[in-house]
Amino acid sequence: MGTSVVILLIDDDPQLAKLLGVRLQTAGYQVLSARTANEALVCLGIDREGEHESQVDLVMLDIFLPDASGIDLCRRIKGDLRTCDIPVIVITGSDDEEHLQQAFDAGAMDYIEKPFKSVELMARIRSALRLKAEIDQRKRQAKELIAVAEKLKAANEQLRQLSFHDALTGLHNRRYFDEFLEREFKRAQRAGTGISLIMVDIDYFKAYNDRFGHQAGDEALRQVATVLASVTQRSNDLAARYGGEEFAIVLPDTAQTGTLAIAENLRQKVEALRISHPDSPFGVVTISAGIAIQYPKPKEQAQGLVEAADMALYHSKRAGRNRVSLAS
Repeated sequence: MGTSVVILLIDDDPQLAKLLGVRLQTAGYQVLSARTANEALVCLGIDREGEHESQVDLVMLDIFLPDASGIDLCRRIKGDLRTCDIPVIVITGSDDEEHLQQAFDAGAMDYIEKPFKSVELMARIRSALRLKAEIDQRKRQAKELIAVAEKLKAANEQLRQLSFHDALTGLHNRRYFDEFLEREFKRAQRAGTGISLIMVDIDYFKAYNDRFGHQAGDEALRQVATVLASVTQRSNDLAARYGGEEFAIVLPDTAQTGTLAIAENLRQKVEALRISHPDSPFGVVTISAGIAIQYPKPKEQAQGLVEAADMALYHSKRAGRNRVSLAS
């Protein structure tokens, strides 16, 4: 038996403790000794606050101690989460059934009568330690399962987040936009507040792709997406890629003047990127935007807000592009 197994011997009889300690050490166990309940609590580490588990593998406990009942001490050992799994063998000088029953009721797993028979003593100790080893193994397995479950949970959350983001631009995708808009629309309905939607489209983007290729087109999309992300500062605002070269911004509880200012700021910032676009009348990449603002009434649907913003975007395009239009 390796010295990693620690047995705590709690007995106020120094001769008995010495004799038993020698037997246990000869068998290869590491022995800690305590004469009182208070000394035992120190050895077990349950005399102080914290969650540090005890290093003791087995407790051998005399029923009668000078400062406390061994049965009460057993009950305390079994009542503490740090030591409740440690097997307790009661040492008794009599076969008083009442005391033994109280010890078992307190959580003791076995008892040994004085004087000890060496073969019986070691057999009971090995049996108790096998139980402790099995408990420890199950606890390790439980911890491993919990760790695996936590990793799986984190991985699933990462996958969920990835499923809500557009791989090219890093913005939220159409799926997340639909869910977010529906949720915020219903919240506005309940609260009686407004909700604004800005639909954005890159002007003459097909011509840009035809001239420069899709890699350059992807880079332009990423730069425009960065600008969109920069103008949505509040945690409850959303910038999303709606599809292709079209984007959407949801602004809960935002007044008309604020929404118009954000849309115009966005338009100016995209133009200020100075992305060359010879096939555009503006010479650089620009955007058109359509705004719809609604104070949702009962039974109204979020789709109506999207259709209104689309119509405003269509108006911006018909009016010459590179501009912002507000739905009537």
